[in-house]
Order: sequence, then structure tokens, then C-alpha cells
Amino acid sequence: MPTSLKSAVVAITGAGSGIGRALAIQCAREGAIVAISDISEKPLQETAELCRAYGRDVSCKIVDVSKRDEIYNWADQTVERFGRVNVIINNAGVNLNVCVASMTDCDFEWQMDINFWGVTHGTRAFLPHLKKAEWGHIVNVSSLFGLISMPNQSAYNASKFAVRGFSESLRMELMLEGCSVSVSCVHPGGIKTNIVNSSRILEQVGPQLSEEQQKNEFNKKLAKTTPEKAAQIILTGMKKNKSRILVGTDAKVIDLVQRFLPTKYQVMVIKALELYGHQMRKAQYRA
Repeated sequence: MPTSLKSAVVAITGAGSGIGRALAIQCAREGAIVAISDISEKPLQETAELCRAYGRDVSCKIVDVSKRDEIYNWADQTVERFGRVNVIINNAGVNLNVCVASMTDCDFEWQMDINFWGVTHGTRAFLPHLKKAEWGHIVNVSSLFGLISMPNQSAYNASKFAVRGFSESLRMELMLEGCSVSVSCVHPGGIKTNIVNSSRILEQVGPQLSEEQQKNEFNKKLAKTTPEKAAQIILTGMKKNKSRILVGTDAKVIDLVQRFLPTKYQVMVIKALELYGHQMRKAQYRA
């Protein structure tokens, strides 16, 4: 794995905002050629213009990562245009907040189609092309919730744990193969991105807040890391060929908690939610 991305061809999903946009800009700044995709055209074009400001060649494509054929076509088109591809960063993701009993099949499928199948489609579509390049790297974005579980996050947990298992298994397969392609799995903590604002909050645990209040609470109290900082950490981890890349102090703390308290952390989560709910009810009463 080279220590520089100069002249590398880097493909990124979900590049219209947040970490995806920050990654695209950072790659362009380092001299990479970037192929970016997103489901929304306007923000994708905005990212492309920000990348072109660094004088780099940029291609952009509207892609729904849940659609297998769209990702495979995008991978082929990327190689057709640039002659090769070195990195695929499967970043696109969404969030669903609802308990198992209330979840519809449609909601569950929506979550898995984007967060899990989007990652596997992206990986499998680009892998043959990566193997043909001088070097290649797959970066799959999981989550803090790919390390621990939370109530009302069962579908999101399932998708992100699946990304982690898929990525770690693939990394070992490629090592056994003696392949020049490697894999990193990313676990971001609270990042100031649009994923919370675009999430589906169908049910909640703890204090009864409106959907807007819940999103504001998360963005204010838990989203501590900027997308730009997250992008730097991810690219540095990739260059060092790290299997697991933890983004943010909260992710590092949770990783330690899971290692030392692999099941007891669940009791801690419940107590913390109960305490938080009690404090919110007191605050609402005083108001």
C-alpha cells in the first residue's frame, strides 16, 4: 500500500455529503483521481466541483447502492474511463430507529439493502478491477454500532455488524490468496453528518422527544467529530493497512468497553438510558 494517493483512482459512494464528501475532497487534495457516486444529483455535483478545484480529474455518477446492476455498471464505467481503480470506499448508509416488534419488513429491507447489500455490491463489483491494478484497497464503513448493540437499533446494528463480519472475513481471504488487495473496516463514532437528519425515527427509547428534538440532541451532544477529521483518520488508517479503523474518542472508548465488558455493557446501556430519561422528565417538569 503506497503512502501517497497521488495518481491513485479512488471510488467513493455516498459522496454527496458528510464523510463521503470530505473523503473525496481530501483524496483530490492529495492528488488522487476521484470517481464519486451518490443517490442525489445536486450535492454530488457540488462535491465534484470542490474536488475539481484541486485540478484533479473527477467523474460522478448517480448510483443507488441498493441496486446491484447500478453499482456494477458504475465500477465498469470507472475502469473504462480511467483505465484502473485502486480504492473503493463503501461509505453510503442510512439509519432506522425502531424496535423489533414494530418494525415492518419494508423498513428492515430498506436498512439492509443500503447498509449491507450496498457494501457487498460495491466490494464485489470493484474487487476484480482492484486485483488487476498494481495495488488495491477496500474500505467499508461500519459504525460504532458495529461494535456494540443498542435498543431500537436492531436493524442498524444488524447491518453494521454484518459489514464488520463481511470485511474481516474478506481481508483474511485476500491474505491467504497472497493478493495485493487489502480491506479496512471503519467504525465512526458521532460524526457531524447528514445521516441522522435523513434517518427514519419510527420509535424511541427513554424520554418522549419529537423526531426533530431527538436529531438535535444527537447532533448537539454526541456528534463530536467533523467529517474532515474523520476523513483524515480513515485515509491514514487505510495507508497503514489497518484492519479496524476507529474514528473518534467515543469509538475508541466503546471498543475498549466491548472488549472488557462484552455482555455487561448491555446493563450499563439500560441504566444510562433510564437515568437520561429521568433527567429529561425532571427538566420538562421544571419547565
